[in-house]
Amino acid sequence: MQKKFLTNLLLLLLLNLLIKPFWMFGIDRTVQNLVGAESYGFYFAIFNFSFLFNIFLDFGITKFNNKNIAQHNHLLNKHFSGLVGLKMLLAITYGIVTFAVGLIIGYNAEQLYLLGFLAFNQFLISFILYLRSNISGLLMFKTESLLSVLDRVLMIIICGVLLWGGITNTTFKIEWFVYCQTLAYILTACVALLIVIKKASFKRLSWNPAFFILIIKQSFPFAVLVLLMTFYNRIDSVMIERLLPGEEGDKQAGIYALAFRLLDSTNMIAFLFSVLLFPLFAKMLKQKESIVEIVKLSFSLLIILSVVVAIGCHFYSYEIMDLLYHENISESAKILKWLMGGYIAISTTYIFGTLLTANGNLKELNIVAASGMVLNIALNLYFIPRLEALGAAYVSVVTQFATAITQVILVQYFFKFKINVKYLLSIIVFAVGVIIFNILSKQLNLIWYYNFGIMISASVLLAILLRLLNIRLIYVIIKEGDL
Repeated sequence: MQKKFLTNLLLLLLLNLLIKPFWMFGIDRTVQNLVGAESYGFYFAIFNFSFLFNIFLDFGITKFNNKNIAQHNHLLNKHFSGLVGLKMLLAITYGIVTFAVGLIIGYNAEQLYLLGFLAFNQFLISFILYLRSNISGLLMFKTESLLSVLDRVLMIIICGVLLWGGITNTTFKIEWFVYCQTLAYILTACVALLIVIKKASFKRLSWNPAFFILIIKQSFPFAVLVLLMTFYNRIDSVMIERLLPGEEGDKQAGIYALAFRLLDSTNMIAFLFSVLLFPLFAKMLKQKESIVEIVKLSFSLLIILSVVVAIGCHFYSYEIMDLLYHENISESAKILKWLMGGYIAISTTYIFGTLLTANGNLKELNIVAASGMVLNIALNLYFIPRLEALGAAYVSVVTQFATAITQVILVQYFFKFKINVKYLLSIIVFAVGVIIFNILSKQLNLIWYYNFGIMISASVLLAILLRLLNIRLIYVIIKEGDL
Protein backbone atom coordinates (compact mmCIF):
# COMPACT_ATOMS: atom_id res chain seq x y z
CA MET A 1 0.00 0.00 0.00
CA GLN A 2 2.92 2.36 0.64
CA LYS A 3 4.08 1.84 -2.96
CA LYS A 4 0.57 2.46 -4.32
CA PHE A 5 0.31 5.59 -2.17
CA LEU A 6 3.69 7.03 -3.19
CA THR A 7 3.54 6.31 -6.90
CA ASN A 8 0.04 7.70 -7.28
CA LEU A 9 0.82 10.63 -4.99
CA LEU A 10 3.74 11.57 -7.26
CA LEU A 11 1.49 11.44 -10.33
CA LEU A 12 -1.27 13.39 -8.62
CA LEU A 13 1.16 16.03 -7.37
CA LEU A 14 2.86 16.32 -10.76
CA LEU A 15 -0.40 16.92 -12.60
CA ASN A 16 -1.75 19.34 -10.02
CA LEU A 17 1.53 21.25 -9.67
CA LEU A 18 1.66 21.66 -13.44
CA ILE A 19 -1.93 22.87 -13.80
CA LYS A 20 -3.38 24.37 -10.63
CA PRO A 21 -0.63 26.90 -9.80
CA PHE A 22 -1.09 28.35 -13.29
CA TRP A 23 -4.81 28.56 -12.63
CA MET A 24 -4.33 30.21 -9.24
CA PHE A 25 -1.50 32.59 -10.11
CA GLY A 26 -2.03 33.02 -13.83
CA ILE A 27 -5.81 33.15 -14.26
CA ASP A 28 -7.31 33.77 -10.81
CA ARG A 29 -4.67 36.33 -9.83
CA THR A 30 -5.08 38.17 -13.15
CA VAL A 31 -8.84 38.34 -12.63
CA GLN A 32 -8.34 39.68 -9.09
CA ASN A 33 -6.02 42.40 -10.38
CA LEU A 34 -8.29 43.33 -13.30
CA VAL A 35 -11.59 43.61 -11.44
CA GLY A 36 -10.16 45.05 -8.18
CA ALA A 37 -10.56 44.14 -4.53
CA GLU A 38 -14.13 45.42 -4.17
CA SER A 39 -15.55 43.56 -7.18
CA TYR A 40 -13.62 40.38 -6.40
CA GLY A 41 -14.65 40.62 -2.75
CA PHE A 42 -18.29 40.86 -3.88
CA TYR A 43 -17.81 37.58 -5.80
CA PHE A 44 -15.68 35.89 -3.15
CA ALA A 45 -18.18 36.43 -0.32
CA ILE A 46 -21.04 34.98 -2.39
CA PHE A 47 -18.81 32.15 -3.61
CA ASN A 48 -18.08 31.12 -0.02
CA PHE A 49 -21.75 31.55 0.93
CA SER A 50 -22.64 29.04 -1.80
CA PHE A 51 -20.39 26.54 0.02
CA LEU A 52 -22.16 26.76 3.35
CA PHE A 53 -25.13 24.52 2.60
CA ASN A 54 -23.31 21.81 0.66
CA ILE A 55 -24.75 19.33 3.15
CA PHE A 56 -27.99 19.51 1.13
CA LEU A 57 -26.09 18.83 -2.11
CA ASP A 58 -24.17 15.81 -0.97
CA PHE A 59 -25.42 14.73 2.47
CA GLY A 60 -22.12 12.93 3.04
CA ILE A 61 -22.79 10.59 0.11
CA THR A 62 -19.41 11.17 -1.53
CA LYS A 63 -17.37 10.21 1.55
CA PHE A 64 -19.67 7.31 2.37
CA ASN A 65 -19.58 6.08 -1.23
CA ASN A 66 -15.78 6.37 -1.47
CA LYS A 67 -15.32 4.24 1.63
CA ASN A 68 -18.05 1.77 0.65
CA ILE A 69 -16.79 1.20 -2.91
CA ALA A 70 -13.20 0.85 -1.68
CA GLN A 71 -14.31 -1.94 0.65
CA HIS A 72 -17.03 -3.49 -1.58
CA ASN A 73 -16.26 -2.95 -5.31
CA HIS A 74 -19.16 -5.14 -6.41
CA LEU A 75 -21.71 -2.59 -5.13
CA LEU A 76 -20.79 0.04 -7.75
CA ASN A 77 -23.56 -0.82 -10.22
CA LYS A 78 -26.31 -1.01 -7.58
CA HIS A 79 -25.31 2.15 -5.74
CA PHE A 80 -24.62 4.25 -8.82
CA SER A 81 -28.02 3.45 -10.33
CA GLY A 82 -29.75 4.64 -7.17
CA LEU A 83 -27.53 7.50 -6.04
CA VAL A 84 -27.73 9.59 -9.21
CA GLY A 85 -31.46 10.12 -8.67
CA LEU A 86 -30.87 10.95 -5.03
CA LYS A 87 -28.23 13.52 -6.01
CA MET A 88 -30.81 15.28 -8.21
CA LEU A 89 -33.30 15.49 -5.34
CA LEU A 90 -30.63 16.85 -3.03
CA ALA A 91 -29.65 19.47 -5.62
CA ILE A 92 -33.20 20.85 -5.64
CA THR A 93 -33.20 20.97 -1.83
CA TYR A 94 -29.84 22.76 -1.82
CA GLY A 95 -31.09 25.38 -4.28
CA ILE A 96 -34.20 26.14 -2.22
CA VAL A 97 -32.30 26.41 1.08
CA THR A 98 -29.45 28.50 -0.37
CA PHE A 99 -31.74 31.06 -2.00
CA ALA A 100 -34.03 31.19 1.03
CA VAL A 101 -31.15 32.01 3.36
CA GLY A 102 -29.75 34.47 0.81
CA LEU A 103 -33.05 36.35 0.86
CA ILE A 104 -33.21 36.23 4.67
CA ILE A 105 -29.76 37.81 5.11
CA GLY A 106 -30.63 40.56 2.63
CA TYR A 107 -28.97 39.69 -0.68
CA ASN A 108 -30.10 42.06 -3.45
CA ALA A 109 -31.01 41.15 -7.05
CA GLU A 110 -27.41 41.44 -8.30
CA GLN A 111 -26.13 39.19 -5.54
CA LEU A 112 -28.92 36.64 -6.09
CA TYR A 113 -28.18 36.55 -9.83
CA LEU A 114 -24.53 35.68 -9.22
CA LEU A 115 -25.56 33.24 -6.48
CA GLY A 116 -27.68 31.37 -9.02
CA PHE A 117 -24.67 30.54 -11.17
CA LEU A 118 -22.43 29.83 -8.20
CA ALA A 119 -25.03 27.50 -6.68
CA PHE A 120 -25.27 25.64 -10.00
CA ASN A 121 -21.48 25.40 -10.01
CA GLN A 122 -21.59 23.92 -6.53
CA PHE A 123 -23.98 21.24 -7.79
CA LEU A 124 -21.63 20.44 -10.67
CA ILE A 125 -18.62 20.27 -8.32
CA SER A 126 -20.52 18.00 -5.96
CA PHE A 127 -21.60 15.72 -8.81
CA ILE A 128 -18.04 15.55 -10.16
CA LEU A 129 -16.70 14.67 -6.71
CA TYR A 130 -19.32 11.95 -6.35
CA LEU A 131 -18.34 10.48 -9.73
CA ARG A 132 -14.65 10.66 -8.78
CA SER A 133 -15.39 8.92 -5.46
CA ASN A 134 -16.45 5.87 -7.46
CA ILE A 135 -13.25 5.96 -9.48
CA SER A 136 -10.93 6.38 -6.48
CA GLY A 137 -12.96 3.80 -4.55
CA LEU A 138 -11.97 1.33 -7.28
CA LEU A 139 -8.36 2.50 -6.63
CA MET A 140 -8.14 3.79 -10.22
CA PHE A 141 -5.87 6.56 -9.06
CA LYS A 142 -4.37 7.41 -12.47
CA THR A 143 -7.80 8.12 -13.94
CA GLU A 144 -8.75 10.01 -10.77
CA SER A 145 -5.57 12.08 -11.08
CA LEU A 146 -6.39 13.13 -14.64
CA LEU A 147 -9.97 14.05 -13.69
CA SER A 148 -8.71 16.09 -10.73
CA VAL A 149 -7.13 18.62 -13.11
CA LEU A 150 -9.46 18.43 -16.11
CA ASP A 151 -11.80 21.20 -14.92
CA ARG A 152 -8.87 23.55 -14.29
CA VAL A 153 -7.34 22.80 -17.70
CA LEU A 154 -10.63 23.70 -19.35
CA MET A 155 -10.98 26.86 -17.22
CA ILE A 156 -7.45 27.95 -18.15
CA ILE A 157 -8.24 27.55 -21.85
CA ILE A 158 -11.61 29.33 -21.71
CA CYS A 159 -10.53 32.16 -19.37
CA GLY A 160 -7.22 32.51 -21.20
CA VAL A 161 -9.05 33.20 -24.45
CA LEU A 162 -11.17 35.87 -22.78
CA LEU A 163 -8.24 37.46 -20.93
CA TRP A 164 -5.57 37.41 -23.62
CA GLY A 165 -7.23 36.26 -26.86
CA GLY A 166 -8.22 39.75 -27.98
CA ILE A 167 -11.77 38.66 -28.79
CA THR A 168 -13.39 41.53 -26.85
CA ASN A 169 -12.56 45.16 -26.11
CA THR A 170 -14.81 45.20 -23.05
CA THR A 171 -13.21 45.21 -19.60
CA PHE A 172 -13.21 41.75 -18.06
CA LYS A 173 -16.17 41.28 -15.71
CA ILE A 174 -16.34 39.05 -12.66
CA GLU A 175 -19.47 37.41 -14.10
CA TRP A 176 -17.43 36.11 -17.05
CA PHE A 177 -15.14 34.36 -14.58
CA VAL A 178 -18.15 32.52 -13.15
CA TYR A 179 -19.51 31.59 -16.59
CA CYS A 180 -16.13 30.09 -17.56
CA GLN A 181 -16.21 27.91 -14.46
CA THR A 182 -19.74 26.73 -15.26
CA LEU A 183 -18.81 25.59 -18.76
CA ALA A 184 -15.65 23.83 -17.57
CA TYR A 185 -17.54 21.97 -14.82
CA ILE A 186 -20.24 20.82 -17.27
CA LEU A 187 -17.65 19.33 -19.64
CA THR A 188 -15.74 17.66 -16.78
CA ALA A 189 -18.93 16.16 -15.36
CA CYS A 190 -19.76 14.67 -18.76
CA VAL A 191 -16.33 13.01 -19.06
CA ALA A 192 -16.46 11.61 -15.50
CA LEU A 193 -20.02 10.39 -16.02
CA LEU A 194 -19.06 8.43 -19.13
CA ILE A 195 -16.18 6.72 -17.29
CA VAL A 196 -18.33 5.68 -14.32
CA ILE A 197 -21.18 4.49 -16.56
CA LYS A 198 -18.73 2.21 -18.36
CA LYS A 199 -17.22 0.83 -15.15
CA ALA A 200 -20.62 0.33 -13.50
CA SER A 201 -22.09 -1.41 -16.56
CA PHE A 202 -24.89 1.10 -16.08
CA LYS A 203 -28.21 0.40 -17.85
CA ARG A 204 -30.88 2.54 -16.17
CA LEU A 205 -31.60 4.73 -13.16
CA SER A 206 -33.17 3.12 -10.13
CA TRP A 207 -35.86 5.14 -8.35
CA ASN A 208 -36.13 3.50 -4.95
CA PRO A 209 -37.24 5.71 -2.02
CA ALA A 210 -36.41 2.97 0.49
CA PHE A 211 -32.86 2.85 -0.86
CA PHE A 212 -32.64 6.66 -0.67
CA ILE A 213 -33.65 6.62 3.00
CA LEU A 214 -31.16 3.85 3.78
CA ILE A 215 -28.29 5.73 2.14
CA ILE A 216 -29.21 9.01 3.84
CA LYS A 217 -29.25 7.29 7.24
CA GLN A 218 -25.84 5.73 6.60
CA SER A 219 -24.30 8.90 5.18
CA PHE A 220 -25.86 11.35 7.65
CA PRO A 221 -22.83 11.47 10.01
CA PHE A 222 -20.62 12.27 7.00
CA ALA A 223 -23.07 15.01 6.00
CA VAL A 224 -22.97 16.68 9.42
CA LEU A 225 -19.18 16.56 9.41
CA VAL A 226 -18.98 18.21 5.99
CA LEU A 227 -21.46 20.91 7.02
CA LEU A 228 -19.62 21.79 10.22
CA MET A 229 -16.18 21.81 8.62
CA THR A 230 -17.45 23.92 5.72
CA PHE A 231 -18.80 26.51 8.14
CA TYR A 232 -15.59 27.03 10.08
CA ASN A 233 -13.46 26.93 6.91
CA ARG A 234 -15.56 29.13 4.66
CA ILE A 235 -17.70 31.45 6.75
CA ASP A 236 -14.93 34.01 7.40
CA SER A 237 -15.37 36.02 4.19
CA VAL A 238 -19.18 35.86 4.46
CA MET A 239 -19.02 37.33 7.97
CA ILE A 240 -16.55 40.02 6.85
CA GLU A 241 -18.91 41.12 4.07
CA ARG A 242 -22.00 41.02 6.34
CA LEU A 243 -20.50 42.51 9.54
CA LEU A 244 -18.68 45.46 7.97
CA PRO A 245 -20.76 48.34 6.58
CA GLY A 246 -21.40 48.99 2.88
CA GLU A 247 -18.57 48.87 0.38
CA GLU A 248 -16.04 48.39 3.17
CA GLY A 249 -17.37 44.87 3.65
CA ASP A 250 -16.77 44.00 -0.03
CA LYS A 251 -13.32 45.61 0.07
CA GLN A 252 -12.20 43.80 3.23
CA ALA A 253 -13.54 40.52 1.87
CA GLY A 254 -11.52 41.16 -1.28
CA ILE A 255 -8.34 41.89 0.70
CA TYR A 256 -8.91 38.73 2.73
CA ALA A 257 -9.39 36.81 -0.53
CA LEU A 258 -5.93 37.87 -1.76
CA ALA A 259 -4.29 36.01 1.11
CA PHE A 260 -6.84 33.23 1.33
CA ARG A 261 -6.24 32.29 -2.30
CA LEU A 262 -2.63 31.47 -1.44
CA LEU A 263 -3.76 29.32 1.47
CA ASP A 264 -6.28 27.66 -0.82
CA SER A 265 -3.64 26.92 -3.46
CA THR A 266 -1.21 25.33 -1.00
CA ASN A 267 -4.10 23.52 0.66
CA MET A 268 -4.59 21.75 -2.66
CA ILE A 269 -1.53 19.58 -1.97
CA ALA A 270 -2.69 18.57 1.51
CA PHE A 271 -6.12 17.74 0.09
CA LEU A 272 -4.54 15.45 -2.51
CA PHE A 273 -3.00 13.42 0.31
CA SER A 274 -6.46 12.83 1.78
CA VAL A 275 -7.89 11.86 -1.63
CA LEU A 276 -5.42 8.99 -1.82
CA LEU A 277 -5.30 8.13 1.87
CA PHE A 278 -9.03 7.80 2.56
CA PRO A 279 -9.72 4.75 0.35
CA LEU A 280 -6.35 3.23 1.31
CA PHE A 281 -7.04 3.66 5.03
CA ALA A 282 -10.56 2.24 4.59
CA LYS A 283 -9.30 -0.84 2.75
CA MET A 284 -6.35 -1.42 5.13
CA LEU A 285 -8.52 -1.08 8.23
CA LYS A 286 -11.10 -3.50 6.85
CA GLN A 287 -8.33 -6.01 6.10
CA LYS A 288 -6.76 -5.34 9.52
CA GLU A 289 -3.42 -4.30 8.02
CA SER A 290 -1.00 -2.12 9.98
CA ILE A 291 -1.34 1.57 9.12
CA VAL A 292 1.52 2.86 11.28
CA GLU A 293 4.10 3.21 8.51
CA ILE A 294 1.79 4.82 5.95
CA VAL A 295 0.55 7.32 8.56
CA LYS A 296 4.14 8.20 9.50
CA LEU A 297 5.26 8.45 5.87
CA SER A 298 2.37 10.66 4.75
CA PHE A 299 2.54 12.89 7.83
CA SER A 300 6.31 13.34 7.49
CA LEU A 301 5.99 14.44 3.86
CA LEU A 302 3.15 16.82 4.60
CA ILE A 303 4.59 18.33 7.78
CA ILE A 304 7.85 19.17 5.98
CA LEU A 305 5.94 20.96 3.24
CA SER A 306 3.50 22.77 5.53
CA VAL A 307 6.15 24.00 7.99
CA VAL A 308 8.37 25.38 5.21
CA VAL A 309 5.45 27.05 3.43
CA ALA A 310 3.78 28.48 6.55
CA ILE A 311 6.94 29.87 8.12
CA GLY A 312 8.28 31.08 4.77
CA CYS A 313 5.06 32.98 4.07
CA HIS A 314 5.24 34.53 7.54
CA PHE A 315 8.68 36.00 6.93
CA TYR A 316 8.25 36.85 3.24
CA SER A 317 4.58 37.87 3.27
CA TYR A 318 5.09 41.39 1.86
CA GLU A 319 7.43 40.25 -0.90
CA ILE A 320 5.04 37.50 -2.00
CA MET A 321 1.97 39.75 -2.09
CA ASP A 322 3.91 42.52 -3.84
CA LEU A 323 4.96 40.03 -6.52
CA LEU A 324 1.41 38.79 -7.11
CA TYR A 325 -0.87 41.81 -6.74
CA HIS A 326 -1.11 45.50 -7.64
CA GLU A 327 -3.01 46.98 -4.69
CA ASN A 328 -3.68 46.52 -0.95
CA ILE A 329 -0.24 44.92 -0.59
CA SER A 330 0.48 45.86 3.02
CA GLU A 331 -2.99 44.93 4.27
CA SER A 332 -3.07 41.56 2.52
CA ALA A 333 0.54 40.80 3.59
CA LYS A 334 -0.44 41.17 7.26
CA ILE A 335 -3.30 38.72 6.71
CA LEU A 336 -1.11 36.24 4.83
CA LYS A 337 1.50 36.31 7.61
CA TRP A 338 -0.99 34.85 10.09
CA LEU A 339 -3.46 33.03 7.86
CA MET A 340 -0.78 30.71 6.45
CA GLY A 341 0.07 29.54 9.97
CA GLY A 342 -3.12 27.53 9.79
CA TYR A 343 -1.69 25.50 6.90
CA ILE A 344 0.29 23.37 9.36
CA ALA A 345 -2.90 22.57 11.26
CA ILE A 346 -4.91 21.95 8.07
CA SER A 347 -2.25 19.53 6.80
CA THR A 348 -2.35 17.67 10.11
CA THR A 349 -6.12 17.41 9.83
CA TYR A 350 -5.90 15.93 6.35
CA ILE A 351 -3.88 13.01 7.74
CA PHE A 352 -5.42 12.37 11.16
CA GLY A 353 -8.96 13.50 10.33
CA THR A 354 -8.93 11.28 7.25
CA LEU A 355 -7.81 8.32 9.39
CA LEU A 356 -10.58 8.91 11.92
CA THR A 357 -13.16 9.21 9.14
CA ALA A 358 -12.00 5.96 7.53
CA ASN A 359 -12.17 4.29 10.95
CA GLY A 360 -15.78 5.41 11.43
CA ASN A 361 -15.16 7.80 14.36
CA LEU A 362 -17.68 10.26 12.96
CA LYS A 363 -19.42 11.05 16.24
CA GLU A 364 -16.15 12.29 17.76
CA LEU A 365 -15.20 14.17 14.60
CA ASN A 366 -18.59 15.89 14.51
CA ILE A 367 -18.20 17.03 18.11
CA VAL A 368 -14.77 18.45 17.26
CA ALA A 369 -16.09 20.14 14.11
CA ALA A 370 -19.12 21.59 15.93
CA SER A 371 -16.85 23.01 18.61
CA GLY A 372 -14.63 24.47 15.90
CA MET A 373 -17.60 26.09 14.18
CA VAL A 374 -18.90 27.64 17.42
CA LEU A 375 -15.42 28.88 18.33
CA ASN A 376 -14.88 30.34 14.86
CA ILE A 377 -18.20 32.18 14.68
CA ALA A 378 -17.98 33.50 18.25
CA LEU A 379 -14.45 34.83 17.80
CA ASN A 380 -15.26 36.33 14.39
CA LEU A 381 -18.25 38.19 15.85
CA TYR A 382 -15.83 39.85 18.27
CA PHE A 383 -12.72 40.38 16.14
CA ILE A 384 -14.04 41.27 12.66
CA PRO A 385 -15.81 44.52 13.72
CA ARG A 386 -12.62 45.54 15.58
CA LEU A 387 -9.80 44.29 13.35
CA GLU A 388 -11.65 43.72 10.06
CA ALA A 389 -10.10 41.07 7.76
CA LEU A 390 -7.00 40.71 9.93
CA GLY A 391 -9.21 39.62 12.82
CA ALA A 392 -10.66 36.83 10.67
CA ALA A 393 -7.11 35.63 9.94
CA TYR A 394 -6.31 35.41 13.66
CA VAL A 395 -9.52 33.49 14.28
CA SER A 396 -8.84 31.07 11.43
CA VAL A 397 -5.44 30.08 12.83
CA VAL A 398 -6.83 29.54 16.33
CA THR A 399 -9.71 27.41 15.04
CA GLN A 400 -7.55 25.26 12.77
CA PHE A 401 -5.00 24.47 15.48
CA ALA A 402 -7.68 23.76 18.09
CA THR A 403 -9.38 21.19 15.83
CA ALA A 404 -6.11 19.66 14.56
CA ILE A 405 -4.67 19.10 18.03
CA THR A 406 -7.93 17.53 19.19
CA GLN A 407 -7.91 15.14 16.22
CA VAL A 408 -4.33 14.06 16.96
CA ILE A 409 -5.35 13.30 20.55
CA LEU A 410 -8.34 11.27 19.30
CA VAL A 411 -6.15 9.24 16.94
CA GLN A 412 -3.81 8.41 19.79
CA TYR A 413 -6.78 7.44 21.97
CA PHE A 414 -8.33 5.10 19.39
CA PHE A 415 -5.24 3.62 17.76
CA LYS A 416 -2.80 3.57 20.69
CA PHE A 417 0.21 4.38 18.50
CA LYS A 418 3.54 3.98 20.23
CA ILE A 419 4.80 7.50 20.96
CA ASN A 420 8.09 8.03 19.13
CA VAL A 421 9.81 10.72 21.18
CA LYS A 422 12.79 10.90 18.83
CA TYR A 423 10.49 11.50 15.87
CA LEU A 424 8.54 14.24 17.67
CA LEU A 425 11.78 15.96 18.70
CA SER A 426 12.94 15.82 15.08
CA ILE A 427 9.81 17.69 14.01
CA ILE A 428 10.38 20.37 16.67
CA VAL A 429 14.06 20.74 15.71
CA PHE A 430 13.03 20.98 12.06
CA ALA A 431 10.49 23.75 12.74
CA VAL A 432 13.00 25.75 14.82
CA GLY A 433 15.59 25.24 12.09
CA VAL A 434 13.24 26.58 9.41
CA ILE A 435 12.60 29.70 11.52
CA ILE A 436 16.35 30.25 11.87
CA PHE A 437 16.91 29.74 8.13
CA ASN A 438 14.25 32.35 7.38
CA ILE A 439 15.82 34.87 9.75
CA LEU A 440 19.29 34.31 8.28
CA SER A 441 18.09 34.33 4.67
CA LYS A 442 16.46 37.73 5.19
CA GLN A 443 19.92 39.10 6.02
CA LEU A 444 21.45 38.02 2.71
CA ASN A 445 22.19 40.83 0.27
CA LEU A 446 20.39 39.12 -2.62
CA ILE A 447 17.11 39.44 -4.48
CA TRP A 448 14.42 38.20 -2.10
CA TYR A 449 13.36 35.17 -4.14
CA TYR A 450 16.99 33.96 -4.17
CA ASN A 451 16.93 34.24 -0.39
CA PHE A 452 13.64 32.35 -0.34
CA GLY A 453 15.08 29.60 -2.52
CA ILE A 454 18.15 29.28 -0.28
CA MET A 455 15.86 28.96 2.75
CA ILE A 456 13.85 26.18 1.09
CA SER A 457 17.02 24.32 0.05
CA ALA A 458 18.47 24.52 3.57
CA SER A 459 15.16 23.33 5.03
CA VAL A 460 15.01 20.29 2.73
CA LEU A 461 18.61 19.43 3.61
CA LEU A 462 17.75 19.67 7.32
CA ALA A 463 14.75 17.37 6.81
CA ILE A 464 17.04 14.80 5.18
CA LEU A 465 19.64 15.08 7.95
CA LEU A 466 16.92 14.59 10.59
CA ARG A 467 15.60 11.62 8.57
CA LEU A 468 12.16 13.18 8.33
CA LEU A 469 12.67 12.94 4.58
CA ASN A 470 14.23 9.58 3.81
CA ILE A 471 15.04 9.65 0.10
CA ARG A 472 16.48 6.14 0.07
CA LEU A 473 13.41 4.64 1.77
CA ILE A 474 11.07 6.38 -0.69
CA TYR A 475 13.14 5.10 -3.64
CA VAL A 476 13.12 1.53 -2.30
CA ILE A 477 9.34 1.61 -1.71
CA ILE A 478 8.64 2.86 -5.22
CA LYS A 479 11.07 0.41 -6.83
CA GLU A 480 10.52 -2.75 -4.79
CA GLY A 481 7.18 -2.26 -3.06
CA ASP A 482 6.21 -2.02 0.62
CA LEU A 483 8.83 -2.93 3.22
